[in-house]
Amino acid sequence: MSISRRTARTVRILGVASASAALALGAAGNALACNIKEFSAEAKCDGEKGVIVVTDKDPSRTEAVVSVFLQNNGADAREVGELTVKGSREGTTITFAEDWQPNATYRIHVKAGKDGKLVNEDIKPNLTTPSTACKTETPSTPATPSAPETPAPSATESESESPSESESAAPTASASESTTAPAGAENNAPSPAVGDSNLAETGADSNTGMIAGIAAALVVVGGGAVFFGMRRRGANNNS
Repeated sequence: MSISRRTARTVRILGVASASAALALGAAGNALACNIKEFSAEAKCDGEKGVIVVTDKDPSRTEAVVSVFLQNNGADAREVGELTVKGSREGTTITFAEDWQPNATYRIHVKAGKDGKLVNEDIKPNLTTPSTACKTETPSTPATPSAPETPAPSATESESESPSESESAAPTASASESTTAPAGAENNAPSPAVGDSNLAETGADSNTGMIAGIAAALVVVGGGAVFFGMRRRGANNNS
């Protein structure tokens, strides 16, 4: 009986020890298991571009899949991306390229373990981006130099138009002069031109003197013949 009692006591002690060890191992396992509290997210700027950085401080280095979604009125508007991470005690980070807008809301979902048995939930609360964007009104700076450039083309256009106007005026003046000059020449030229043409047609300029001399000679001869004829008639009548 005494041996059985000692054995029973020993068994009880071993049972308590094993139970304590099991509890300790279970607690240690739970402590080392992946947990949603070990994940955090932050919106940052990488130069002029926005990024979303997720940090995993899981000492068990359990592989987890992180998905980021842009929210709109409490619903997913679009998926930014999905990356895989293995955490560490110091923290392992993954970066999502996202040119976020100020005061935007993002939902970050973590899934770890087989079929999400360890973690399958969102980081709480949702991520809200800062009120200032990464680009601080950079489009306004190139707009200022473009303003003085607008009057410059107008000046050049006016300058380019002024010579064209002067050039267009010059031909009109020359055209008017060219039209008036021949008109005056025509008004002054008709009389000699007509006379020249008539003389050229009749040939008076070269043969008029000769014809006039022959005509005068014929007149004189005819007059003499008439005169001598009348004298002969008178002499015949007197006889």
